[in-house]
Amino acid sequence: MDKKILDRLVQDRAEKRAVTHATRLTDGIQKLVYPSDKTDETWLIEAASQVLARDRGAIISGPDGDWFLNPFNPPLRLILAGAVHIAQPLARMGALAGYDVVVVDPRTSFASQARFPEMRLLTDWPDEALTMLAPDTRTAIVTLSHDPKLDDPALHVALRGPAFYIGSLGSKKTHAARVRRLTEAGFTENEIARIHGPVGLSIGAKSPAEIAIAILAEITRTLRAAKGDA
Repeated sequence: MDKKILDRLVQDRAEKRAVTHATRLTDGIQKLVYPSDKTDETWLIEAASQVLARDRGAIISGPDGDWFLNPFNPPLRLILAGAVHIAQPLARMGALAGYDVVVVDPRTSFASQARFPEMRLLTDWPDEALTMLAPDTRTAIVTLSHDPKLDDPALHVALRGPAFYIGSLGSKKTHAARVRRLTEAGFTENEIARIHGPVGLSIGAKSPAEIAIAILAEITRTLRAAKGDA
């Protein structure tokens, strides 16, 4: 790989910018392709966007020969609203699964380094934190506080963005009340249907760790289904 291209890839990674490394197989010519590029090679930009969405390399046929496209996506993100007991194992599991984890809770007695060592903590109000974090299509958001004053503002921001997964802790009764509040706030049925609630796969989970497993499993299933892997 050309050193200039490698240096740019390192910079893009540090700045969490999605890019595709394209190599023409006939002669080894290389270039970096960004989704925001404005060139006459619209076929290449579209193909690069597709491999970024699938997060998997592919050989594509272009007007000037075959190209190998290798995607370099920013890390997946997992935003947890509510630094409760379930958030502790879920944050660790998310990090092990390769997610860039952020725990959001204005209650500093909950959102502490002692309870979440080596995790990024934000003590802003959830809607302010999520607005600043700007969730994208590689972001999963889970509300865990069980307190509408914290969960609902986070959901308001989440539902207006493109996060690939939105989940909310609570029983069916709790979720029904949540749906009523969101409807009264002006969200449509289709928007509210994006929420996985009660959150997590139905595996009979009881303990915080088991519930965290169920949640991460559902996040994984949603992610892979979106990429056509499931």
